[in-house]
Amino acid sequence: MDTGGGPTLQSLLCLAWAAATLPIAAAALPIPAAAGGGLIHRLLCAFSSRGKTVRPSASSSSKARFTVPQKFFLHFYVVGVVVTTSLLLAIWFYAYMKMTPLMPEPSSYSTIASHLVGSSNSFSFANFWSSRPMEHKYRIWQTVFVLLLMEIQVLRRLYETEHVFHYSPSARMHIMGYLAGLFYYIAAPLSLASSCLPEALLYLRYQIAEFIVKGRARMPDLVIDPSHLLKPLLKLGWCQWMGAVIFTWGSLHQMRCHAILGSLREHKDSDEYVIPCGDWFNRVSCPHYLAELVIYFGMLIASGGSDISVWFMYLFAITNLSFAAVQTHKWYLQKFEDYPRSRYAIIPFVC
Repeated sequence: MDTGGGPTLQSLLCLAWAAATLPIAAAALPIPAAAGGGLIHRLLCAFSSRGKTVRPSASSSSKARFTVPQKFFLHFYVVGVVVTTSLLLAIWFYAYMKMTPLMPEPSSYSTIASHLVGSSNSFSFANFWSSRPMEHKYRIWQTVFVLLLMEIQVLRRLYETEHVFHYSPSARMHIMGYLAGLFYYIAAPLSLASSCLPEALLYLRYQIAEFIVKGRARMPDLVIDPSHLLKPLLKLGWCQWMGAVIFTWGSLHQMRCHAILGSLREHKDSDEYVIPCGDWFNRVSCPHYLAELVIYFGMLIASGGSDISVWFMYLFAITNLSFAAVQTHKWYLQKFEDYPRSRYAIIPFVC
């Protein structure tokens, strides 16, 4: 039985990631000015500018109209928490109910429910969910594991945005950068869940139809066994746990780097900037971006690396963060005469 739309969802996500990545890649390439390279680069620099790299003044009100306060970063993580939590709960519920050794309950009501959701075979749902191979069940629980990592990431970033960073009242970001951030925190969880999201939604749709047919009184009581919620996660393979270790390593460094950045502006109302030092700042200008790449690389490893949409997501993260890091690195060099020349922008010995 076709789960309906799996390849379509992944294809759409891949197209969306490619459409977001290509302009950034084009801006980074040495395209001749005659071919529009200079224009593309200037546009992307404007769109990606935020905080210290964009400071609209009273004389640049036209530019200010296309910016939003940098504190709107909070919106990214609110959206990320809502989307990730929704996907995690839906897929975890599906995994708990159907990707464990629980047999579907045969019932004449299932026949009616099957017709309500458009099935031509009254036993197709029962056959579909009861005959899934162990490899497929493993893949569903693997998705739950990766979404848990994403949930930890967006919840931590939400907390840091509120309690660690101290944004200047004049700090702005371009509206296109704001929209790109919203896109990322919607598309990233969807990409991590795309391999099994269609069938999980199909199952939820089927459950709703069965509830409508049976009514609350005839529905079986839902009993949650915590061991069945957690044991499958503990039985996952080395890829997932290696990914979790990489994710944790990147998260610890990002927390440290964000604490350093937050401390630079603590109890300050001015736009004064100082050179950040400590942790990975001793090697690169944007270690929090480098840590972000490590974090999402951990998710990529934990996902098993078999979903093309997750690879496209990671390619976008590399391209976007590298471009932003190079612009920030240039700003540091222009702002501070004594800025350490040995630092790279984001990746030591590379850029």
